[in-house]
Amino acid sequence: MKVKKLALIIPGLLLLAAVALGIIYYRGHAGHGAAQQKESYHCPMHPTYVSDKPGECPICGMNLVKSDTAAPPAQPGEKKIKFYRSPMNPAVTSKTPMKDEMGMDYTPVYEVEGEAKEVGGRAPIKMDAGKRQLIGVKTDKAAYRTLTHTVVSSGKVAYDPDLYQSISEYKEALIAREKIRDNSWPEVHERAEALIRASELRLRQLGLSEQQLDELAGNGGETQSNLLLPGAKAWLYAQIYEYEIGLIKPGQEIEAATPAYPGKIFRGVIKAVDSILSAETRTLRVRAEVENPDNMLKPEMYAEVKIKVTLGSRLTVQNNAIIDTGTRKLLFVDKGEDGFEPREVKTGFAGDDYTEVLSGVRAGETVVTSANFLVDSESRLRSTVTE
Repeated sequence: MKVKKLALIIPGLLLLAAVALGIIYYRGHAGHGAAQQKESYHCPMHPTYVSDKPGECPICGMNLVKSDTAAPPAQPGEKKIKFYRSPMNPAVTSKTPMKDEMGMDYTPVYEVEGEAKEVGGRAPIKMDAGKRQLIGVKTDKAAYRTLTHTVVSSGKVAYDPDLYQSISEYKEALIAREKIRDNSWPEVHERAEALIRASELRLRQLGLSEQQLDELAGNGGETQSNLLLPGAKAWLYAQIYEYEIGLIKPGQEIEAATPAYPGKIFRGVIKAVDSILSAETRTLRVRAEVENPDNMLKPEMYAEVKIKVTLGSRLTVQNNAIIDTGTRKLLFVDKGEDGFEPREVKTGFAGDDYTEVLSGVRAGETVVTSANFLVDSESRLRSTVTE
């Protein structure tokens, strides 16, 4: 009898021990998983602000509230959630499940296999040939081109007695040094050299280069009288805005037109660029010498100046392809039957017809250049539609 009872009791004890061990193992691993799950907190008024710890919203100062637990990963065959979107404001999204200020759950947006990603609130869209033709879609390829930019500036025919006087003083200082060359007094030579250095500094402040100072020193008694009264050549001064001064340098050719002679173009060469920027206008003065046939140009006469600058070969797209949202720059790549894909691009210099692209598009890719704002509108509308 005792043996039979033991035979019945021992299996029961083993079963109870196995159940107890299973419960302990489950609790331990469940707690470990909970510890691994990262908590997040968001602002009720600014749901896009998310923090990994409680505190105050840096925008409005409200206490952060705990976000709902993140959704479990998608199982094989299920769609993967890209993000969650506010039901009241589709432009507001979150990487984790949460509620808006009215307590409504954010709606999940699922990935579609092979689908391009949204960029800046723009979703990829498809458009048939008929609709493309109807709204006037045109395209062009991103390619390496010689980028040119025309600097347009206002200017005037110079009447510059200050520069004339400074050049005259420099000439006189050079002549004076020649006269005392054989003088045995060191002090006399020191004063002569000091006077020349002061004159050179004054001319450098007025924009003349070392090469121009050498030219002035070597052309005898010529004192640039056309700074006071134009002759066969006239001095033309133009104001270049701060963001364009890096493009301008002596030796570049210019074209000038004046309302006094409609259709007449005066051509010349930049001789000097001032060294000091105007604090009031944020411009730098450029001095050019232009041809003056029949003494047509008069002192203080207004002129429109154009300086064409060549920037070399760069990866470019047409200017019309770029959509500037204020916070980012976008364009749409034509993927043929796959539709239009939004791309965020980093741009360099904007030329006359083309804009340099530093990243975001490759040479040979086709981009939308016309009707892109209509494409952009549909792309934004597509982005607000919950899948």
